Amino acid sequence: MTDRAFGRRIVLGPFEGEADSLSMLVWGKTMFQLPLNMLADKAQALVADHFEAFSQVAHSNTRRVLDAFARHRVSDGHFAGTTGYGYDDAGRDVLEAIYADVMGAEDALVRIQFVNGTHAIACALFGALPPGGTLLSVTGEPYDTLRGVIGLGDTPKFGSLRHFGAHFRQVEMTEDGLPDFPVVREALRTGEVDAVFIQRSRGYSNRQALSVAHIEALVGIIRQERPGAAVVVDNCYGEFVEEREPCHVGADLMAGSLIKNPGGGLAATGGYVAGRKDLVERAATRLTAPGIGRACGATLGQNRLLYQGLFQAPHTVSQALMTAAFCAALLQEMGYEASPGPLDERCDIIQMIRFGAPEPLLRFCSGLQSGSPVDSFVTPEPWAMPGYDCQVVMAAGAFVQGASIELSCDAPIRPPFDAFLQGGLTYESGKAGILSAARRISGQNV
Repeated sequence: MTDRAFGRRIVLGPFEGEADSLSMLVWGKTMFQLPLNMLADKAQALVADHFEAFSQVAHSNTRRVLDAFARHRVSDGHFAGTTGYGYDDAGRDVLEAIYADVMGAEDALVRIQFVNGTHAIACALFGALPPGGTLLSVTGEPYDTLRGVIGLGDTPKFGSLRHFGAHFRQVEMTEDGLPDFPVVREALRTGEVDAVFIQRSRGYSNRQALSVAHIEALVGIIRQERPGAAVVVDNCYGEFVEEREPCHVGADLMAGSLIKNPGGGLAATGGYVAGRKDLVERAATRLTAPGIGRACGATLGQNRLLYQGLFQAPHTVSQALMTAAFCAALLQEMGYEASPGPLDERCDIIQMIRFGAPEPLLRFCSGLQSGSPVDSFVTPEPWAMPGYDCQVVMAAGAFVQGASIELSCDAPIRPPFDAFLQGGLTYESGKAGILSAARRISGQNV
């Protein structure tokens, strides 16, 4: 296989344990021949200094979470759940107030009734966009599953924004994978714009994840050109990666999944919407029904896990960032393109690895699965996953099904055969999983 970005030909060993070293050729010459454990030591040494930076962010975010817990006088009584309609759930209400504080928002809706992040984002978009209004995406084409929410394609999907008369426009990102600020400004000036959508993470693309500073710059332009437009941020995979969240810099709404960063690996399901109080209320109406809004929603004994998950989320996110940085360093040593690079700034927990062909990608996913605590005996296979236009392979030996804060890897089976790794509840287990995947690619039994 040839990696065009590096000009390297990677010589893969046999599938299982027959090779004791990894040979790499660069422009036809042997670069080095090292056991995998030596490559792993080299990779960890490269990123070790960055681990302290991840830890410092975790310290700052943990302090903010602790302050919010103290401010709202959290006690054991808040962990009791409700059933049925879920009226007067004090634990749920206090948790939502804490989320609002931590996320820099006026209000928040934190519910196990959100089935995933896409559901939470959909409610945020319906809350922010008036009937027949125009949504402008300033980060290019939205993530695969949001295409159905918006109604992109030949015909509007039933219940989509387009089905309800909404219009959609998008601004492509630059070749560097960043917002095209001049074009964004022009798009805001021309045509109707009622809400602006910002996708913080990369999704299944090679674009960069946006920093909160990037989002702040976009919000500034939007306020100048369209002060009445609501700014909605897909915050999935970005929570607690930095010391600020999008609402801290002026976003009107942001949404995400509890089985990603903010659930800390303990939340069993759910999502959140945070931001302006009036827009959160409108999102709640979309979640339930007009006239009911946020009044209903039983917590079914899950409050303790939601509180504890949020409490440990900053630390868990730091562990996922360490895992991602190590993965980038090791796979780069093995000759694959990694984005972000091992020493690059990280604005979400996702690590992309470009394999260039399906075989090493599937081996990587198989090895990652074998290094998981759950279903290690399973071999992941590509399948037609709902919401995607191609087969997707998913390696996820997780305690919570689909939990992206646990070590997992998704990959659409299409050129250039990129894998998107995320999570790692502990760095030790994350590193072990990466090494298992690397062994499966190289054929080393080290």
